[in-house]
Amino acid sequence: MEAKASARYLRGSAQKARLVVDMIRGKDVNGALAILRFSDKRAAGHVEKCMRSAIANANEAAEKANISIDPDDLWVKAVYVDRGPTKNRRRVRPAPQGRAYREQRHFCHVTILLSNDTRPETRTKGNGKAAAIVEAKPAKLAESKGRKRGGAVAAPRAKRGAAKAEPAKASQAAGGEKKRPARRPRKKTTEE
Repeated sequence: MEAKASARYLRGSAQKARLVVDMIRGKDVNGALAILRFSDKRAAGHVEKCMRSAIANANEAAEKANISIDPDDLWVKAVYVDRGPTKNRRRVRPAPQGRAYREQRHFCHVTILLSNDTRPETRTKGNGKAAAIVEAKPAKLAESKGRKRGGAVAAPRAKRGAAKAEPAKASQAAGGEKKRPARRPRKKTTEE
């Protein structure tokens, strides 16, 4: 069973709220609430309130469906933050020499999706962070010379360099000597 809650028009930018949201994604509800409770971020309080609302929504949906649900079994399946409007939230800040700087104050929308389904298995990487197992990944593209160093940017340079070198080698192989460009005649100045 899944339960969803959203908090709209929260004060603060979406970028700052995403820093908080990234800490709780994939965690169980109790661990996520503990992280939010002791976080120093200002957005953590708003996200915690939304999380408690999602837990209440899960309990309510379970009662309506006549199912017993344990809140401790819930985990954060998905959580994301969208940018809200900045219209009518423009303010003016005093600036030097009688000028004024315009500021935009931001809103954001937080959406949390909780689930009591079985979690996908997790494995730990070398640095100790947990990562969800993704279904079969497509085969990696064969490494080409252009991709090894510099990528697409370096490949055209290599082609250009090879194109310039080839005509000079071809003329030398044909037995011709290198031709120097003819000098332009010097312009006469009025002093001469």
